[in-house]
Amino acid sequence: MSAAVDETVTGRDVVADAVTVSYAEHDVLQAVRLEVPPGRMLAVTGPSGAGKTTLMWALAAMLSPDSGEVRVGGTVPKDRDHACAMGVVLMPQDNALATVLTAFENVLVPLLAANVPPPEARARSAAALDALGLGGAGDQLVEELSGGQQQRVAVARGLAQRGTVVLADEPTSELDAVNRGRVMALLRAEAERGAAVVVATHDPDTAEECDAELHLDEGHASWPRRMP
Repeated sequence: MSAAVDETVTGRDVVADAVTVSYAEHDVLQAVRLEVPPGRMLAVTGPSGAGKTTLMWALAAMLSPDSGEVRVGGTVPKDRDHACAMGVVLMPQDNALATVLTAFENVLVPLLAANVPPPEARARSAAALDALGLGGAGDQLVEELSGGQQQRVAVARGLAQRGTVVLADEPTSELDAVNRGRVMALLRAEAERGAAVVVATHDPDTAEECDAELHLDEGHASWPRRMP
């Protein structure tokens, strides 16, 4: 597994400072505060509609809070492009794979777009897919893959980017126990590499493998387990 995550990074924490996000005058997040230091994993739990994905989008600079702010390494990302340049990687809940591309191409193209040299980009892509048990599926189109395989391709795409902050939104929702364990081991390896890792999940076993747990309920945050 280590081949996909074998480079250390300069650590950056990710902080949400009283982040509030509203839709149609309804507060989806209400003054949420969190801090994830480099090398740590935070689970974000809560029922559907609690605000988990909205929080992940705010941390990824996919949206701007109505009040409060998100900081990465002490800097407020101006927009998603700025966050990407700072190494903020988002593994979205819907996987967001390009159906016209193969599994390998879905992992490769974002690396090329980030100006990773083609030989290195190909090596990273192959290593990430191998680490997730998909080495033999690289030439298959996304539509030819099962839901669980598609989810693993999306995780591979995120791992290959080697972020300083890794945001994984429900990365194990369609996986069996073996592949759930594989994904969580790789996310733990990301933390050991120096990334700050946030995992949104409904799964208590997945949450238990993280260092701390933030629970959302109708946009309000509580701490079943605080960061050590």
